[in-house]
Amino acid sequence: MPYTDYEKAQKLGVKALRAAIVKGENEYLPVLDEVLEGVDLVGEQLLGLYDIPLDRVVGTSTQGRTYAFANNFMPILDLKSEFGAKWTSLYDSQIEEGIHEPVKVFEYMANYYVVEGNKRVSVLKYLEASTIPAIVTRKIPKLTDDPQVRIYYEYMDCFKYTGINYLWFSQEGCFKKLLELTSENPKAVWTEDQRKDFGSFNHRFSMVIKSMGLEKLHMMISEALLVFIDIYGYEEVKNLSDAELKTKISILWEEFAAEAKGREMTLRMEPTKEGRKSLMDYFFSPSQKKITVGFIFDKDPKNSDWLYAHELGRLYLEENHPDTIKTLEAHNLNDESEITTAIDGMIAEGASIIFTTSSRMEAVSLKAAANNPKVTILNCSIETTHRVMRTYYARLYEVKFLSGMIAGALTKSGRIGYLADYPIVGMPANINAFALGARMMNPEARVFLEWTKIKGSSRELAIEHFKRHEVHFISDQDMIKPNEEGRLFGLYHLDDDGLVNIASPIYNWGVFYDKLISSIKSGTYQQEDDKDVKSINYWWGLSAGVVDIILSQKIPESTRQIVNLMRELIVEGRFNPFAGTFRSQDGLIRNNDDKEGLAPEEILDMNYLVENVVGSIPDKDMLDDAARAIVEIKGVE
Repeated sequence: MPYTDYEKAQKLGVKALRAAIVKGENEYLPVLDEVLEGVDLVGEQLLGLYDIPLDRVVGTSTQGRTYAFANNFMPILDLKSEFGAKWTSLYDSQIEEGIHEPVKVFEYMANYYVVEGNKRVSVLKYLEASTIPAIVTRKIPKLTDDPQVRIYYEYMDCFKYTGINYLWFSQEGCFKKLLELTSENPKAVWTEDQRKDFGSFNHRFSMVIKSMGLEKLHMMISEALLVFIDIYGYEEVKNLSDAELKTKISILWEEFAAEAKGREMTLRMEPTKEGRKSLMDYFFSPSQKKITVGFIFDKDPKNSDWLYAHELGRLYLEENHPDTIKTLEAHNLNDESEITTAIDGMIAEGASIIFTTSSRMEAVSLKAAANNPKVTILNCSIETTHRVMRTYYARLYEVKFLSGMIAGALTKSGRIGYLADYPIVGMPANINAFALGARMMNPEARVFLEWTKIKGSSRELAIEHFKRHEVHFISDQDMIKPNEEGRLFGLYHLDDDGLVNIASPIYNWGVFYDKLISSIKSGTYQQEDDKDVKSINYWWGLSAGVVDIILSQKIPESTRQIVNLMRELIVEGRFNPFAGTFRSQDGLIRNNDDKEGLAPEEILDMNYLVENVVGSIPDKDMLDDAARAIVEIKGVE
């Protein structure tokens, strides 16, 4: 009976009214005229007739009917009033044949305010309809630095291509990301089939995740949706059944929780010590079953100094644990499909741990980790904020500081060269630590910075530039490729008489892999799981034995002693390379004597150079294509 339903709707309205009063909120419908007071509008745009989402119909255009509804659009006037009679009549029409006459609305900031048809909206909201046909006129605010306005402009741009009007995000960049994830050409207008496919997927995803208790996470469905398709891929999930969606959503539940809490990150700076075993553990501990560990290289290690260091780490495992560890390797993988096939193949061969050794493979590794929750997959990158996959990296800046000390002690001119490839996260810390180390030994030392992956540049050209400017001590790449005979690595002295290697920072990835695998086998890895849903990034350094420095006999004994002393202080945690007062190039004090040193997060997020560095951080557009692709993934902000 329509009268009974009116009374139910009225009770919902009164309940919302009272709740709003208790909370000190507006108990009636928001009025667009009041919302727009003081807003600088740049125009209106008639969008025409289309279905709008009822959950984004939030108010009325003018005050005329404001007090007939609570703020949830439920009626609050008496059933016997003229309003009550019209509401019940509309309810009858909807039940018998549906309401076909469109309402008229203004759209502002992706919300809708009713001009004509408040009661139609109220009836359909009571019946829990999802959309209503509407003739829409958009009111456009002036573009400002207000984040919400900027997001709205992204929304309008996305709507232009997709017609999507039922999603909203709380962070900038999400609408752009949505276009990139769902279309091969983000600037192409969607076909009707694309709109229907996405609309259907969004509806099914929304129903499933709401049934699983999304409200407990305190996040919008659109934000969960974006996380979901970012990890699994839109084409892989858009046609999944409800049961399949539920399974995959369950795997990512902590991922959604991390997103809702702002993607906080935990940096594990040292290996976690394994707990002492009890006597019973020795009687009932599992047998030393041989485990299979996979290594994925996107290039051939013979042609990459970075990957060759990881290949040495793999060989270290085979040499030191022949009876308990079997390794698999795959390299020269050119795209995501090849990497996925390689990972699937390793899992089929029994791999329970897989390391992907380049930040280029972060996205595909993340998807593989989500699809294979029983396999431990780690990616060699840093500052990743995902729960389903951990990452690892090395604190090279500690040994770069020591290398800088040596250069500062040995240079006579005070002019030192530094060659870097491209500005990824952590690179400014390496450069700055080197410069501060040089300054510690020589207050007049200046570090001249050259980037080898800038368009039109190269390592050879940069070295010639150093020669012309009488820069003889140079910090170069940390290793060379195994098939190269050159000696352009580490810290060296170069002049017309030739090249002399002075010191070399090194990675000991074998030590890292050994300790990490040991923690997985012992269960310590699982116990490290952060209960505050923070992502875990391993960032080990000198104290863990993951990095070190080789000193040549060319270094004077007094300098060697000082460097070795500083090395021990760093290992023991008694010295921070970023302690003491220092400034960046713009003159800002980045640390002072009152502070023991920069925190790990401050070091990792450096986007500046210290004042004794001559050079700058290049924009990504200045880099060659290969370098720019990496910087787009892990570049310095």
